[in-house]
Amino acid sequence: MTARIKSLLDTILPANRFYARKLASGDDFFTTKQELIDDQAAHPPYGTNLTFARDRYTRFCQTSGTSGHPLRWLDTPESWNWMLGNWDRVYQAAGITAKDHIFFAFSFGPFLGFWTAFESATRMGALAIPGGGMRTAVRLRTILETRATVLCCTPTYAIRLAEAAAEEKIDIQVSNIRRIIVAGEPGGSIASTRAHIEKLWPGARVVDHHGMTETGPVSYGCQARPGVLHIIESSYIAEVIDGELILTNLGRIGSPVIRYRTGDLVRAVSGQCVCGSIDVALEGGILGRTDDMVVVRGVNIYPTAVEEVLRSEGVTEYRVEVRTDRSMTQLHIQVESDPSAIHRLEAALTNAFALRIPVESVATGTLPRFEAKAKRWVRYDRS
Repeated sequence: MTARIKSLLDTILPANRFYARKLASGDDFFTTKQELIDDQAAHPPYGTNLTFARDRYTRFCQTSGTSGHPLRWLDTPESWNWMLGNWDRVYQAAGITAKDHIFFAFSFGPFLGFWTAFESATRMGALAIPGGGMRTAVRLRTILETRATVLCCTPTYAIRLAEAAAEEKIDIQVSNIRRIIVAGEPGGSIASTRAHIEKLWPGARVVDHHGMTETGPVSYGCQARPGVLHIIESSYIAEVIDGELILTNLGRIGSPVIRYRTGDLVRAVSGQCVCGSIDVALEGGILGRTDDMVVVRGVNIYPTAVEEVLRSEGVTEYRVEVRTDRSMTQLHIQVESDPSAIHRLEAALTNAFALRIPVESVATGTLPRFEAKAKRWVRYDRS
C-alpha cells in the first residue's frame, strides 16, 4: 500500500463504513462497481461509502444505469471543488482560456457528464453556454449566434451536429469553433474518428478527455500527441494490472474510491512526454473495456478497433449486431454507405481481423443517432 493511499485511509477512517469493512476483511483491496451497487442496494439510497454526515453533501449525480443498476453519488462542496480543479487542468492542456465561449451540448441530466466542466469554465472566467433542453438544430444556431469557440460533447454528437447542419442548411464552415473537447466514448483518441470530426468542423481541433461518475475527471489530452491521454497524477494514483486501469482518487474525500477497477483497457507509458508532462501517458486513450471484448472464432475484437476501420473507410454511421448461438459468436455490421462500398468495407475488416464480417448497406438516416454515449453494439444471445 502506497503512502498516499495510507494517508487517504487515515483521513476517511473510521467514519467511512464501506472502506472500514473492506480494510477489516483482509481482501486484496480492490473496489469494483458491483460492490458499490450491492452496497447501495443493502443500504439505500446512497450506500455506506460516505465519509461525512449526510448534511455535508450538496451534490447528487448518478450513472446512466445501462446495466439496470444506476449508481447514486453524493459530493461535498470540497470534493466538488477538487473535481473542478481537475477540469482546470483539462482546459489548460487544451489551450482554453477565459476569453473562450464554451458551448455544452449535453442534457444536464443527473449523470455527472459535463457538469463539472461547466462550473470550471465559469470559475475560469469563460462564457459557459448551456445546451440542455435544445433540439439539435437550435443548438447549432446557438453555437453560431453566440460565436462559441469551444464545443463540449461526445464524439458521436459532434458528428451528428455536423450531419444535422447539412440537413438544416446551416453553414458550420463559418463557425468560430476552434476546439472540440470530447468525452463519454473513446472516439477522440481514434485517429480516423478524430480526423472525420475535424473535417466536418473546419478549423477545429479535437481534444480527448475521460472520466467516470465514480472517479471524477481523470485525464487530459496531450498537446503534442493527439490520441494520447495523460492521467492527472496530482489527483490520482493510477495502476495498470493486466491492461486494466485501476484508480484511486485522492481528493474526493466525501465519497472516495480506492484501487477502483475501472474496466478500461489501456497501454500506459511512464516518463516525460514530448509535451513536457511527466503524468503517465495512455497511448491510444481508452483502448476498450474488459466487458466489451467479443471473441469471434478465436479472435479478440474490441469496438474501438472496428470503429477505426469503419471511420477510416469513410463510414458516417453504423451498427454492429453480435449474435451468439450455442456459444458461437458472429458479427454483422450495418452501415449508412453506398452499396458499391460494401466489398471494400468487408475487405478492410478482413485485413484488420483475419475474419470475414458481413456488412450490409442501409439508407442514410436509418440508424439511430445519439446525444450521449452511443449504443452501436447490439447483442442477441440464444442458448
